Amino acid sequence: MVFPKVGNIATTSVVTIDINSLISDAIKKMFSNEHRNIVVTEGNIFRIMRVADILNMKARGVELESSLKNRDLPIIPVVNKEKTILYTLEYLNSETEYVCAVNDDGSLYGLISHTDIISSIDPDTLMDNFCLVDFLKLGKRSKWVNKDLKTSELLCEMAKNSFESVIIVEDLKPIGIFTTKDVIGVIEKNKDLNVPISKYMSSPVETIAKNSSVKEAIEFLKKKHYKRVIVVDDDGKMSGVVSQKELIATTYSRWAALTKEYQKELDDINSALVSKNIKYEEMASRDSLTNLYNRYKFLKLYESSHKTMLERENEMSLIMVDIDYFKKINDTYGHNVGDSVIVEVSKALLKGLRNIDMVCRWGGEEFVILLPAVNIENTLLIAEKLRCSIEELRVEGASKVTASFGVSRVKRDDDISSVVNRADMALYLAKSSGRNCVKKAD
Repeated sequence: MVFPKVGNIATTSVVTIDINSLISDAIKKMFSNEHRNIVVTEGNIFRIMRVADILNMKARGVELESSLKNRDLPIIPVVNKEKTILYTLEYLNSETEYVCAVNDDGSLYGLISHTDIISSIDPDTLMDNFCLVDFLKLGKRSKWVNKDLKTSELLCEMAKNSFESVIIVEDLKPIGIFTTKDVIGVIEKNKDLNVPISKYMSSPVETIAKNSSVKEAIEFLKKKHYKRVIVVDDDGKMSGVVSQKELIATTYSRWAALTKEYQKELDDINSALVSKNIKYEEMASRDSLTNLYNRYKFLKLYESSHKTMLERENEMSLIMVDIDYFKKINDTYGHNVGDSVIVEVSKALLKGLRNIDMVCRWGGEEFVILLPAVNIENTLLIAEKLRCSIEELRVEGASKVTASFGVSRVKRDDDISSVVNRADMALYLAKSSGRNCVKKAD
């Protein structure tokens, strides 16, 4: 297998402007070519001006007749056009989401976006059994808003947080999408910003089921030429959004494995793969919302910790934590506040534990904690301390937050399922006892 060269997939129809030009000229050129961004050239240095940058300038009252060189625009990383696409992967987390393909003399050849990268991926190399729901269980929620939100308020939020897109919902069902392309239309035509966003959203919105595979998601993006997939549950309600970046990161490990079968390519890119593989393995082991370990990584950590427990004849305990009335928090205050509650609870857990303790976001509002070399009596004390710290939390936009705890001792013959099941039974007992308490498994 030979990976495509950067020059073979780069888009060469790039809109550019010299850095000494006026901001107004750049906006005019950008809009007239119907592009969402424009490349600002400064010799062999390339910067990018996006719709989000224009929104920020307008919000801050920047004089549009001033020079582009006075603006701190992000620099786009560069890769020689003769390199393979693997050399672009280290830049997938950059702010610009673009990479410049350059000639040997450093001059601009073309531009590579996530769309170009994803279009070069062969779906047959992907894991058919890796489903989108695995992203959504532990992934960070996307931004979605009610259809009645005022347009001016949404534009301010998009500028502040650099959102590329926002999903418009009614009764939690997606009815439209508002992207940077729509922002261009609103600004260019000086439309009324005091009306609900539903007037300017693009509708209808195409969705994909959360049980779809990564392969199906890739094929969907290729066919529709979208930058993201909007994922819904069986009732058609929002489950989340998966971006091209997330799909690329997931398939990278599979790509790296395939290269080992092709010695010629392996010799050429091996040194680059070593550093990139470490980074993406770390990405694959963390929950993107809380940065805690995800379930996949926790299962591996449990195996090694259990082996150490047996070798050293230590004790070990496990705690299951569940945020009380979390569905009510989401329904009452919205999913964004729900996300904030999850993040603050995760911080409280980490703060009250040792460096060697392992905390995992098990799924949704559930957490699992593994305590090496801690007996059940001390674990109960630790759980009570954590319960109190959560009870003392004050999360903006939410009412009082509490959590229930189930504690279990890890036995010598326990696999992860056995000890989790016992802790889960103790957690159920805590819930049925009025919540906001700690219970121990028999």
